[in-house]
Amino acid sequence: MKFAFIIDPIHLLDPGHDTSVALMEAAQELGHEVWITQASHLSVVDGKAMAVLERVHLTPVQLVEGRWVAQSPWYRLGDRAFHPLETMDAVFMRTDPPVTIPYLYATYILDYINPAKTLVINAPTGIRAANEKMYALQFIGAIPETIVTSEKAVIREFVEAKGAAVLKPLGGKAGEGILFLEPSDRNFNSLIEVSTQQGKVPVMVQTYLPAAKEGDKRIILLNGEPIGAVNRIPTGKEFRGNMAVGGRVAATEITAREYDICAQLAPTLQRDGLIFVGIDIIGGYLTEVNVTSPTGVREIDRLSGTKLAYQTIEWIEKQRQR
Repeated sequence: MKFAFIIDPIHLLDPGHDTSVALMEAAQELGHEVWITQASHLSVVDGKAMAVLERVHLTPVQLVEGRWVAQSPWYRLGDRAFHPLETMDAVFMRTDPPVTIPYLYATYILDYINPAKTLVINAPTGIRAANEKMYALQFIGAIPETIVTSEKAVIREFVEAKGAAVLKPLGGKAGEGILFLEPSDRNFNSLIEVSTQQGKVPVMVQTYLPAAKEGDKRIILLNGEPIGAVNRIPTGKEFRGNMAVGGRVAATEITAREYDICAQLAPTLQRDGLIFVGIDIIGGYLTEVNVTSPTGVREIDRLSGTKLAYQTIEWIEKQRQR
């Protein structure tokens, strides 16, 4: 089989952390061809989605004394060609957010892949439908109390009623721009003005969950089924648990409540073609649904002894054999 990965420039990826690299390694180790491209290298010609693709050969990372170690160099590039993406068996859209206008244009190009010939993960229509903050709002029984607004007065009323809240930009990633709000903060109005760009851009505000101190759990779902989890715990004076801002990771189990949340999401994820998803849960509440380039596989495998990337590629193999 042939796998294509639409990724950020490969030399910028961290092979010991990046889930895209884990997926590429798994595809290669299972005997498949691995090709890479970037969103800016996509085209539509004669009604077909095309890409400048490069064959990549990887030297898999090794687990040494509890950490992933990569050789240098850890990849080498081979043939380069301009091919229809439907010559691939599967295409992974793994460009990191934010979801910019060029990113959206890339998803429109991916619409021109024949789904009878090639599986696209995640479906471009699903990616467009699933803003990683807003998508969770439809699961009322799973989320904490949440509002989305650009109105300063509405935000203040909510925060005063809850005592404390967390503000999130709708297009943020890796914890960027997330603020802890208290009504007594003398900077309150300024924080809202900056975050909403003077009331022009809506933001998400959720009641603060004290359980955040115990960790922000990332659960990986494959076609709606939870296959692994890692807990991300804030360190120092930081209230965010994101790995990108220094949160430490720890092994964890998926609770009965979390399995129930996954079951609530599964039919909607499957309907929208969102096959490889990472959800974030704090204190038994769903806070985000990550669909663009969810990460965490390296950390889960290292801490739990799993092989989630292999499981994902094997699932695709079964789909293509049907």
